[in-house]
Amino acid sequence: MDTVKVLQEIELKLLKTQSEMILIPGGTFLMGSSEITHEGPQHEVTVSPFLMGRYPVTQAQWRAVASLPEVKFDLNPDPSCFDGDNRPVEQVNWYEAIEFCARLSAHTGRIYTLPSEAQWEYACRANTVTAFYFGETITTDLANYDGTYNTYYGDEVLGIYRNETTDVASFPSNDFGLYDMHGNVSEWCLDHWHYGYNDAPVDGSAWMTGGNSSYRKLRGGSWDNHSWDCRCAVRSYESPNDRKPFIGFRVVREL
Repeated sequence: MDTVKVLQEIELKLLKTQSEMILIPGGTFLMGSSEITHEGPQHEVTVSPFLMGRYPVTQAQWRAVASLPEVKFDLNPDPSCFDGDNRPVEQVNWYEAIEFCARLSAHTGRIYTLPSEAQWEYACRANTVTAFYFGETITTDLANYDGTYNTYYGDEVLGIYRNETTDVASFPSNDFGLYDMHGNVSEWCLDHWHYGYNDAPVDGSAWMTGGNSSYRKLRGGSWDNHSWDCRCAVRSYESPNDRKPFIGFRVVREL
């Protein structure tokens, strides 16, 4: 394949990356839950409109952006454990996700970044107030998670354990048109880890002061989690240096 054709294919993948952004309308929602201490206290957050990736960044999109000029450091074009152009990229750490956003921003002249934790939960809920955007329970027909362990959440029934990622958009979207917000891969957010929401921002911005800056937030649960860990309000964290086969990300763009 000649160089021109390669560059044309890369540009098409980049255009697709930009076109697969969904307008998330602004609004006010009740963030968190009353079930787990570090998911509370519940509090109202008002989020301005923004654009968000329809699904987690795919391996094809990752390779296209990894081929762009370096901003701060090199990117492995094929880091994932589970191969597939339309599967989410995984085994990328927080800094590499930030580098992806920086390269995409430099190439397009628009500012791409990781979502704040508040933006992520607001987008996931899509005006719902239940544990999942499907309702009070979930099944492995609706998302990719470990369904062999019954967490007795809602009317949950046992399902399957795929033991790997699936192609993005393989399961129903929420009302905003976003896919894979429950399961498949956990998704990096910008914020530092804070144990609870006391003194958290109420404007949808990332909480980048205080807390433990040695960790970054993850949202949504993954193929390797039980249903309980895939709820809208669930919060987890990892070191920003960690690369794991259940961690990916999606991007947002401010209006």
